[in-house]
Amino acid sequence: MASVILSDVRKAYGPLEVVHGINLEVKSGEFLVLVGPSGCGKSTLLRMIAGLEDITDGTIAIGDRIVNDLPASQRNLSMVFQSYALYPHMNVRKNLAFGLVNLRMPRDEIARRVAEAARILRIEDLMERKPRQLSGGQKQRVAIGRAIVREPQLFLFDEPLSNLDAELRVQMRVELAGLYNRLGTTMIYVTHDQTEAMTMATRIVVLSKGNVEQVGTPYELYNFPANLFVASFIGSPKMNLLTAEASGESAEIKGLGKQSLPSGLRAGGPLTVGVRPEQVRIGGDGPLVVEGRITLVEYLGSEVFLYVQLADGQVLLAQAPGTAQHRIGEQTRLSLDGKQAHFFDDKGLRLNPGAS
Repeated sequence: MASVILSDVRKAYGPLEVVHGINLEVKSGEFLVLVGPSGCGKSTLLRMIAGLEDITDGTIAIGDRIVNDLPASQRNLSMVFQSYALYPHMNVRKNLAFGLVNLRMPRDEIARRVAEAARILRIEDLMERKPRQLSGGQKQRVAIGRAIVREPQLFLFDEPLSNLDAELRVQMRVELAGLYNRLGTTMIYVTHDQTEAMTMATRIVVLSKGNVEQVGTPYELYNFPANLFVASFIGSPKMNLLTAEASGESAEIKGLGKQSLPSGLRAGGPLTVGVRPEQVRIGGDGPLVVEGRITLVEYLGSEVFLYVQLADGQVLLAQAPGTAQHRIGEQTRLSLDGKQAHFFDDKGLRLNPGAS
């Protein structure tokens, strides 16, 4: 296991800077996920750690070594890519062993490592098959096994589940989480899918336009988003964002009414108020009550999401139990407790106290 420390790391392509002075410490033995929309710099950052991209400025340390000038082959890490990149003419056993053979490792050590990787990934019965005889999930296990046999101090994953269908993605998420628990090796994982990030990470780094927006546990990011970007990116479905005008210790929320600000917080001027769909109740008589018309019903089995258009044109997203019966066009009443809300200033920064 190894820690990774990034100090003021930058990446530019000519005059265009795509990673802007990132400082980050990856603790030894943690599962850190880099998440963000396409183009935010997460894969570029991972490739710089791997040694596949030169850094423009700053330092990268793996363990107690500065690795800026070390080639990828000397960084004692393994990387799993989005594409499986298996050799089609080799069976699974030879695909797993190929890198070790190139390193001229003793045959008995190669056999031991290959057998151990197969056991960990539960692919012992696939060892004599060619890649064309494997499913997508099986191919990805072999690709991960090829990384495991190197017994690195650091694993890097670059959107490894993107090519899988929805059911396989869920299955592989579970398997990757189990793999991390069994190996305990430091892992850095890149994805644009916040569900993957929330379900697997010990900590998450949210990136946007080459900058770190927030670092924290899944719980911290969901319950204490540092800014509007994190609030709207983390959580599925997205948080309701409402405009408000603050004066002293309260805020007038457009279309809903007046709400007291969190204890000890005073503000003036425009605010954005964030409310998660599960915090909006259908019916009820909460402190803030509003009526609207249902414009869309999303039935997901255990829960139903209702899109409710208010009189002023705003749309609120509310969560109801899966047993609830609602129709498009139906008038309904919504209630919510503003004490559960998140408040952001006119720059998009969080005002509520708490972890961030």
